Amino acid sequence: MKNSICSELPMHFSRREFMHVGLVGGLGLTLGDFLRIKAHGAQKFYNSFEGPAKSVIHIYLPGGMAHQESWDPKPFAPLEYRGPFGSIKTKIPGVHFSENFKESAKIADKITICRSMTHGEAAHERGTHNMFTGYKPSPAIKFPSFGSVVSHELGSRKNLPPYVCVPNVPNEFAGSGYLSSSYGPFGLGSDPANEKFEVRDLSLPKGMTEDRFSKRRSLLDTVDDHFRRVEKSDSLGAMDKFYNEAYSLINSKEAREAFDMSKESEKVKERYGKNSAGQRMLLARRLVESGVRFVSLTYGGWDMHQNIESGFNKYGPDLDKAFASLITDLDERGMLDSTLVMMSSEFGRTPKINKDNGRDHYPRVFSVALAGGGITRGQVYGSSDAFATAPEDNPLSVEDLATTVYDRIGIVADKELMAPGDRPMEIVDGGKVIQELCA
Repeated sequence: MKNSICSELPMHFSRREFMHVGLVGGLGLTLGDFLRIKAHGAQKFYNSFEGPAKSVIHIYLPGGMAHQESWDPKPFAPLEYRGPFGSIKTKIPGVHFSENFKESAKIADKITICRSMTHGEAAHERGTHNMFTGYKPSPAIKFPSFGSVVSHELGSRKNLPPYVCVPNVPNEFAGSGYLSSSYGPFGLGSDPANEKFEVRDLSLPKGMTEDRFSKRRSLLDTVDDHFRRVEKSDSLGAMDKFYNEAYSLINSKEAREAFDMSKESEKVKERYGKNSAGQRMLLARRLVESGVRFVSLTYGGWDMHQNIESGFNKYGPDLDKAFASLITDLDERGMLDSTLVMMSSEFGRTPKINKDNGRDHYPRVFSVALAGGGITRGQVYGSSDAFATAPEDNPLSVEDLATTVYDRIGIVADKELMAPGDRPMEIVDGGKVIQELCA
């Protein structure tokens, strides 16, 4: 037993499970056996597989978008719950969206709306952490974002960063967490809606010739080699990776073309909308088309404690038009089945309109939109009750959503990655794949 125990243990045993004395004794392990297994890490390990989604576009709406004024209107509720807007029919029989989402209603047969999303974090930072990492916040560890996990597991394609944030890295939870900083996002540093849009680090500084550039790189490599021999650390390794990626970007025709919005016709730009929502989504389509694996883009400010009607009138039409155009464009190009689009927010809003004609933070139930990349088309998953106070059926947890998204990409969310202190951590702790969402 002693000589064969390692081969007989299932791959999915984690080190934490071996800390149970009863399990160790039950397996017939000596203390030496246990310590040897512990020294080897005993991580749950799974190879990534070829998932239906080759890329992901995560559209994030900071502040907490109200589900009542978007995907889950309550037309038969009293006015103080229903809110200021009416509802409209969609291409899904019997399903209505808010009148703010007229264009999205026309492509509802291409998307899935999850109306039973739920978690318990009512603060902006904690809700944002949930929706970017799949984890509840912890004071003991920083968890990696979806994009950083994808970068770590799948790497780059075609000399392009695997994980790009449009227009900038939106918050601290969009980063690499306990993973090496080399898996962090590439932020554009500029909004593609700006007339003078230019991505940083894609061209040489003024006065810098390619010859001088090459000599500087050679000198930097010499210095790096010296420090690498003296000290080995994540910061040095990550910096080396950043430099190599920066050089690749500057020298990459594919990268320059992927970010070049002048390649798009005025007609296409108008179709998406010549505004922040439209141009950010258009650039996201260009990036996944070119080979970027994960694009995270943000739009608007949805923390509408006061006058929710004017807030939605300001942001809703541009978001609606851009989202519907993105889904239609991806579908027409034959890319929707291989591109998973997820629109989410940190939480929803309170069932009842407050005294300031707004809605307050409410994580108990809200909505998420999914499309493409192995997601079933034309359905509503789960529901909220008549006043949007709680999930009525099929509550969807953050862990289940994250596990399902990872599955569609080809990543097993139960796999353990190594956190500081040689501590194996599941990519997602406790989630399951929701088969009803999977095509």
